[in-house]
Amino acid sequence: MSFEWPLVLVGLLAVPLAALLYLHAQRRRLRYAARYTNVEVLARVAGRTPSWRRHLPAAALLLALAALVVALARPMTTVAVPRERATVMLVTDVSASMAASDVTPTRLDAAKDAARSFMDEVPAELRVGLVAFNEAPQLLARPTRERQPVYDGIDSLRTGPGTGTGDGLEQALKAIREDGAGGRGRPPAAIVLLSDGKTTTGRDPVDVARRARRLGIPISTVALGTDAGFVQIGGALVPVPPDRATMRQVARVSGGRAFDVADGDELSSVYERLGSRLGNETEEREVTAAFAAGGLVLLLAGVLTSLRWSGRFPS
Repeated sequence: MSFEWPLVLVGLLAVPLAALLYLHAQRRRLRYAARYTNVEVLARVAGRTPSWRRHLPAAALLLALAALVVALARPMTTVAVPRERATVMLVTDVSASMAASDVTPTRLDAAKDAARSFMDEVPAELRVGLVAFNEAPQLLARPTRERQPVYDGIDSLRTGPGTGTGDGLEQALKAIREDGAGGRGRPPAAIVLLSDGKTTTGRDPVDVARRARRLGIPISTVALGTDAGFVQIGGALVPVPPDRATMRQVARVSGGRAFDVADGDELSSVYERLGSRLGNETEEREVTAAFAAGGLVLLLAGVLTSLRWSGRFPS
């Protein structure tokens, strides 16, 4: 929380000062009561009111004072609101290594589930597209607010030979630019890249990430799989560990975030968080009215309870 007029908060010092004055008044009252000679009568009178009830009106007034001072400082809070216009491209690796079963049931099936989680999370205003790549990129869904083309593209994902990560990213950048997003004076855009292996063909993904940075399009990367992952090719078991170093570099160079994921549940969680973050933007809103209303309610409660229980204003 921030404040438009933070210097007004100095007024909060009046709260502990008022509390000390109240305690001092209570001690003086006790000293006066101790000089009263008919102790039996005094005990019967004092016993009618529980101690917490005697102090409750004063506590309410002190809280009211604090709330009203905070209201005068014009508090601001940051809230997440759906983006009115933004584009996100999901770029998914469908190379042969995505058939590895170190992520249950397979890396590709986990990637599909996570992409669906992403689609379930993002606001309706967000335009989403889908690119898949192995040795060549495939634009499976152009950026759109319609969800079904993207879901259909996710369902159609199949593995194939080769890993052209840079070409997949380049295809995503092209789709974003054709959609009128990304770059100065255009609506914001971002890419979510999921891959599990090293690039074997096409452009260098780090070079494409540099171009994305110049266009103001961050790439968040998800390195999927474990070092123990393998696939069977021609009767031989071939290790397919994720290329975490390159994925981190792509994210860093482009201004995105990097994630390392070793199981399907974690992958879905990452995609849900990315969907929420990319689909919303932060906005500062003034909450003065809430503090002012709370202060007035406490002030009224303090006065009314004091009048009801003791027949006078709290002191």
